[in-house]
Amino acid sequence: MTLRVSSLDGRVTLTVPRHVSDREALAFAETRAEWVRGHVERAPGETVVAEEAELPIDGTPHVVRRGDVAAATARDGVLYVPRRSRAVPRAVQAYLKATARDALSEACDRFAAKLGRPYAALSLRDTRSRWGSCTAEGRIMLSWRLIMAPRDVRDYVAAHEVAHLAEMNHSPAFWARVAEIYGPHDRQRAWLRHHGPALHRVRFDL
Repeated sequence: MTLRVSSLDGRVTLTVPRHVSDREALAFAETRAEWVRGHVERAPGETVVAEEAELPIDGTPHVVRRGDVAAATARDGVLYVPRRSRAVPRAVQAYLKATARDALSEACDRFAAKLGRPYAALSLRDTRSRWGSCTAEGRIMLSWRLIMAPRDVRDYVAAHEVAHLAEMNHSPAFWARVAEIYGPHDRQRAWLRHHGPALHRVRFDL
């Protein structure tokens, strides 16, 4: 039996073998109650998207506000959503996804051209375990939450997945490809390790 506390949102997961009864599982969890409580209390809080909430776009904090705009617009540290919007979280999420698609498509196109290998398709998802992936068929998947990260970090992830078009592994040859089309990337990888979890803690209660 194992207990895990997610570093993303503090969610507690208890995993038990099939032959273990509910009573045994709960008893095990109770013996770890103090440990769980400590981890949950230290877990960073979530950001629930609503009016006056603050979330990053391109790595820069933006405050969400209703405004006289026809469509959601980011300007001068404010993300304005139309006054007529019934659901602010939905409007904000739609803006982030649309902006991410434009930015990540441009980045993938740019790095694929430098690599000299086209990709087959690009899809955006809200994945928790990875920022992106690339299949042997050349289908690239990226997290739309990357639009909240600084542009250089977002570009690094795009370059990383594009490099897999040439090397479907993480060998020295692969990292050489990343460096070839992107350049030095230690700082961007470190940013994702330290700040990436915060992007997953932005919650949209749709």
